Amino acid sequence: MDSPRGTKRSGQRTGQSDITRCPECGSRSVVEDVGRGERVCRGCGLVLSDHRIDMGAEWRAFSAEENEARSRVGAPLRYTVHDKGLSTVIDWRDKDTAGRKLSPTRRSEIYRLRKWQIRSRVHSSVDRNLAQAMAELERLSSQLGIPKPIRELAAVLYRKSIMKKLVRGRSIEAMVAATLYAACRIRQKPRPLDEVADASRVDRKKLGQCYRLLLRSLDIKIPLSDPIDYVSRFACQLSLSSPVQLRTVEILKRSRDLGLTIGRDPLGLAAAAIYVASIMLDERRTQREIAEVARVTEVTVRNRYKEIVRRLGIDSLDMPREVGGM
Repeated sequence: MDSPRGTKRSGQRTGQSDITRCPECGSRSVVEDVGRGERVCRGCGLVLSDHRIDMGAEWRAFSAEENEARSRVGAPLRYTVHDKGLSTVIDWRDKDTAGRKLSPTRRSEIYRLRKWQIRSRVHSSVDRNLAQAMAELERLSSQLGIPKPIRELAAVLYRKSIMKKLVRGRSIEAMVAATLYAACRIRQKPRPLDEVADASRVDRKKLGQCYRLLLRSLDIKIPLSDPIDYVSRFACQLSLSSPVQLRTVEILKRSRDLGLTIGRDPLGLAAAAIYVASIMLDERRTQREIAEVARVTEVTVRNRYKEIVRRLGIDSLDMPREVGGM
């Protein structure tokens, strides 16, 4: 397997080092030439081995798309699936690979295999809990329009809560809703607590209790909620233009610089800033419309509006006429 002693090559490519002593000079500095399949002493150039096995693929790829198409690996792990997508799924259609229907005998055999395969996937109580929880997470995320990365984070948080035995004795729907709400806060794509509670069919008080339990037990660091994070979604629901959104962000940034956001509900501040910007750019929406979208009261919108106008010095020159009986 080894080349004769004294065989030397120059200009070898540096690869992974291997702790092997050179019999010629005693050096331990050995490099691996992947292209030639050789191990060479860095000190004297002696070829120690010239039949290294290449453990990589036998094909070549010249682009990222070609490399991905020729990959032999399966789908990535998905935490939103209770078994992370590692188990085999037997299709419910009783057809072979050519699309032909199976014979009655074969169909009966496949039915039994499918039944036992499903039982083996959820054989423990934890697997059954995860299967039910991940189905509820998929339903809730789809209803709220939550993107995939946030779903994955919510699934990870739920798995951690199972390991901490926080789910025991509590509603699966409430814990799933709490983890999804926490994941949205962590990724700075927050949703109002009332909106998550309505979609999950869980009482708001119970959802808040489960959320606080997650924060205490899992030691989660939740960033402070920023009113700017709500602007784009509220504006889209109100069919407001991009200039209104930009003006709203400017108003909220000025309010933050003046300390107006301290100790106040970010939903109310976002709603009030949208109300001010919509009037300034002549795309007015009523307080009731904005309050319904932001899930706050009209009184909150009115009070926050008065504070913004007073502290930012927005007078009648910036506003088309008086703002309707404020």
